[in-house]
Amino acid sequence: MPVDPRVLDALDAIHAGRRSGASLEDETLDFKTEKGNDKETAQDLAEAAVCFANASGGTIVLGVRDRATGPDAFAGATIGRDLLRSKVHELTEPAMVVDVQELTAHGSRLLAVTVPAGLDVYATRKGLVLRRWNDQCFPLSPTGVSRLDDERRGTDWSAGGSGRPVQDADPDALHRVRQLLRQTGDETRARLASAPDQDLVTALRLTVDGDELTRAGEILLCRNAGVTASDVLVYQYRPTPGGEATASRRWGTPLVTAFAEALEAITARSEITPVNTGRGQVIQIADFPLVAVREAVANALLHGDHRERRPVHVEHSPSALQVRSPGPLVTGITPANILTAGSKARFPSLAGSFRQLGLAEELGQGVDRMYREMVRSGRQTPDVAVNGGGGDPETTVTLRGGPPNARIARFVSELPDAEQNDTDALLILLLLCEKRSVTARDVAPVVQRDLTATEDVLRRLVNGPAELLEATAGTRARRHPNYRLRGHALSVLGAAVKYHRRNPDDTDGKVVDHVREYESINNATIQRIFDVDVYQARNILQDLVGREILTRTSSQSRGRAVKYGRGAKFPEKTRRR
Repeated sequence: MPVDPRVLDALDAIHAGRRSGASLEDETLDFKTEKGNDKETAQDLAEAAVCFANASGGTIVLGVRDRATGPDAFAGATIGRDLLRSKVHELTEPAMVVDVQELTAHGSRLLAVTVPAGLDVYATRKGLVLRRWNDQCFPLSPTGVSRLDDERRGTDWSAGGSGRPVQDADPDALHRVRQLLRQTGDETRARLASAPDQDLVTALRLTVDGDELTRAGEILLCRNAGVTASDVLVYQYRPTPGGEATASRRWGTPLVTAFAEALEAITARSEITPVNTGRGQVIQIADFPLVAVREAVANALLHGDHRERRPVHVEHSPSALQVRSPGPLVTGITPANILTAGSKARFPSLAGSFRQLGLAEELGQGVDRMYREMVRSGRQTPDVAVNGGGGDPETTVTLRGGPPNARIARFVSELPDAEQNDTDALLILLLLCEKRSVTARDVAPVVQRDLTATEDVLRRLVNGPAELLEATAGTRARRHPNYRLRGHALSVLGAAVKYHRRNPDDTDGKVVDHVREYESINNATIQRIFDVDVYQARNILQDLVGREILTRTSSQSRGRAVKYGRGAKFPEKTRRR
């Protein structure tokens, strides 16, 4: 098995003194040095291998000091390749098979130990169960071991019996289920909405042996479910992120009711910003796109670990919506691959029922749409993080609100339909509003694809109907050229492109010339001269008034009729002798 090229790049960066091993370590890469003897070294590597196997796999490089840089970081390794491989096999339970490659890097003999993601829960012979968490290893709690074991064996906790009969289902919850089925637009599900309670619940696969509700059925349909926390969802609204909560609600089961009412509470406190497009249409942009909110809350309720008996928390303010759920992401999914790893349900029975009711997207679609809708509304992508590796882990999804970037929203709304609905294209557009040019290597971690697939996406955006990008003249012949936004895109995006800064002297000069010729200027004229929106035009005028270059000359103080003329420090032309 060849050594991962990423490992070789990391070794080059360490030798060049640009990075230390510690700064390069992450959830799939670790650097180690040998211990006092081969036995201790093998034990240390066995623990690290268990740590990776219980997560997503990874590579351990033996022979590199993680705190040093330059040639001094390369301590080298003397232990035999076959001895290390056999010792890891001997010191782990179940016995683990790892690949050990010998390589010479910058004059030092190193060993690269590649650990695959396990099919079981692994431990050391001493009974230590570890799991990789970012760049560290933590012992798994009994709940964590149980959770990982269920995921590895494909056991669905939510499909087990709850001990409660179908008759315990809440009538209001059943009524809401029937409404949702009718709203799906699917004839089969619409007919199911008219079926008797027993047939309805059975068809949704929420029963065991016909008359006992599954745990998923109890959580979805019953009040006071005994298998979850008394509160499954807690919501708070704050006018400012650090202020006192002005609204607070708690919901127990049934989950179908809690989910619907939480969405209503969020949307009731969302502001709408109208944005005019170049086609004469008006698009309505909410603080937080409903599609993104639905996905964030649905993911938390479906994939949060109800066995931990902790609620999902939703913290809402005009500037941010944060959703915290108990438990980490499902094994194999990380913030770095969440867009492309595909959806893996922690509780397939519970997730399947949600999809049947139209409350969650099909597998592999929901998170993608959450990212896409945030960019389409002129906002940053969601921030996904997993916290608490050594204690009670939780997953956090944060959506950023506040005033939208109207230029990005307007530009996206005028793209061809294929690009409007292409998450890769929108993420690349957002990146190029921050950076003047990018290569496939820059873009790959953003779209979460390999270099070849990323290059294909970039070339499509060059040659596709949108003609969004172009390769720079000096790099077109390269395998991975530098790409930048085309001129028409830069013109339309204007101030949304951060490296396009207006020269203050140029701004002053154009405004002064206009006032000299026409004696006055207003907001609409500023918009036309500088190709900015109404708010940016307001800021330009306020700056000029503050410096007394302009002064308000109309009796009106607000609205389109406000005019500005020469101020006390308006520059007059100097006469030539």
